[in-house]
Amino acid sequence: MAYRISKQMLEKIGDNIKKARRKNRKDQVEVAVDAGIEPSYYAKIERGEARNPSLAKLYSIARALNTHSSEILPF
Repeated sequence: MAYRISKQMLEKIGDNIKKARRKNRKDQVEVAVDAGIEPSYYAKIERGEARNPSLAKLYSIARALNTHSSEILPF
């Protein structure tokens, strides 16, 4: 069963990721490379434009930011 994340939720996740990235003083490319994600796709996630990012990708971003997933996931 596939789940869709609402636009509002995607924007909140993106905002949380951006805050964590700035707190870690990293740029988008650094985080993307550390997370094993294409930089352009990472940028879409951060802007809340990625259609349905997988939890695995979001967890790898949290690891790349040295933060717990609860810091970026609003649920």
